Amino acid sequence: MQENIFVSDYARLVSQELKLPKRVRIFDTTLRDGDQTPGVSFTPEQKLLVARQLDRLGVDVIEAGTPVSSEGERRAVSLIAKAGLKAEICALARPIKEDVDTAIACGIDCAHIFISTSDLHLKHVLKMSREQVLKQAVKFVEYAKDQGVKVEFSAMDATRTELNYLIEVYKAVVDAGADRINVPDTIGAITPRGMYYLISQLKPHIKVPISVHCHDDLGLAVANSLAAVEAGAEQVQVAVNGLGERAGNASLEEVVMALKTLYGIKLRIKTRLLTETSDLVERLTGMAVPPNKAIVGDNAFAHVSGIHAHGVIEFPGTYEPFSPELVGHHRRLALGKLTGRHSVEKQLRSIGVKANKRQLAEITRQVKALGDKGKQVTEVDLRAIAENVIGALPKEEKVVELKEVTVTTGSTITPTASVRLSIRGQERVSSATGVGPVDAAIAAIRAAMGEISKLKLKKYHLDAITGGSDALAEVTVELEDEHGNVYLAKGIREDVVLASVDAMINGINRYFAGRK
Repeated sequence: MQENIFVSDYARLVSQELKLPKRVRIFDTTLRDGDQTPGVSFTPEQKLLVARQLDRLGVDVIEAGTPVSSEGERRAVSLIAKAGLKAEICALARPIKEDVDTAIACGIDCAHIFISTSDLHLKHVLKMSREQVLKQAVKFVEYAKDQGVKVEFSAMDATRTELNYLIEVYKAVVDAGADRINVPDTIGAITPRGMYYLISQLKPHIKVPISVHCHDDLGLAVANSLAAVEAGAEQVQVAVNGLGERAGNASLEEVVMALKTLYGIKLRIKTRLLTETSDLVERLTGMAVPPNKAIVGDNAFAHVSGIHAHGVIEFPGTYEPFSPELVGHHRRLALGKLTGRHSVEKQLRSIGVKANKRQLAEITRQVKALGDKGKQVTEVDLRAIAENVIGALPKEEKVVELKEVTVTTGSTITPTASVRLSIRGQERVSSATGVGPVDAAIAAIRAAMGEISKLKLKKYHLDAITGGSDALAEVTVELEDEHGNVYLAKGIREDVVLASVDAMINGINRYFAGRK
């Protein structure tokens, strides 16, 4: 895969003046701090699934959880530790014997020991003196090292801790055997310049790798993490999709791509798996990734403006910092009120429609008019407009036709669906269960068609387009194939299940049409 990167020369010039680490380790805390996201709770099996994906991605450290907190957490950390992954497996522990013993009993490689060090936390949380905190930290770093594991030590609320005391604590735990020290910006209360200063002040005193853990309370987690690397930090703690307490942690995908493209730093990360990893975590957590999320959002490589669309058609580097394929994403020319004729022409070609200059101008005008009404212009809409302007278009070949669908559901019945399909004239029948009638119907279609095993249902949207209990339901689905190509389709019926099935069948037919 060609790695096309088109970043600013100024970024490269400035980074050349810095004493950057040759390599930065990626410490992923999706399964620990990400699991502390309000509304998120991974099961042990889900944690193992995510850990395997993170290992494929190439993260250096996986923080699997906090084993002392529950039986499920102990089981999850043990499962991950015994899974034979290449990544270092880490678990969080307070400087308490029960915490450290429980973590080590799970078979981890590294104990991440933490204790608060700011006077604010000492007074209001720990009710301990500075001397007591220092003694406790040293005691359990030594204890964990005696058990034969690596130790990463975190001074919680480090960015609000008095500098001389912070240095004293870090030096003491390093002398006690800590393999790495971590600098948490626990409430996201530092600036990039402040983080650069703090790391540069710690660096001369600390002879082990320095890590940072930045929260996004003020939207600065990624910027603060990069500032720490500029000052010499060799590891960054991150979470997939920026999950974590409150506003979350530094986003794995954003930190990784910034380090790679802006600083040229070597990482173990296989960047083409970033979008896939983001999608997995989104599905398991139910935490939707905003469309405008950098790197992995649906709109990250979508272009609406006519100027932008024309530019990327001519040369992608005009309006993209790097190729979407580099992160496993895809380019999309969206249609709307700002769309230009170049984008419309390209979209028409993709559905096999040819238009002359006059027709293209009129189709573009109608697309803009639809966009002015606040409507998202889909491929279905474009085809309808083109047919209205040009006349009858060649009918889309239907590879799949729905012959019959039956759904059984109820308060005490597992939703079950049966479908009868005609696929290139050959009849197939299949049944499946699901979490609801729509899910069961879609699962039944999938069960009948091994040909669509790699076709993902990326989005499902339902609108009632008339009022009342007998309202027409409009279902829009977005399907994505293994190459990142997206197929939008709609279904409109009085019955939500039938509308969903129609949308799915229409999307599958578009998928087959696109493979010709």
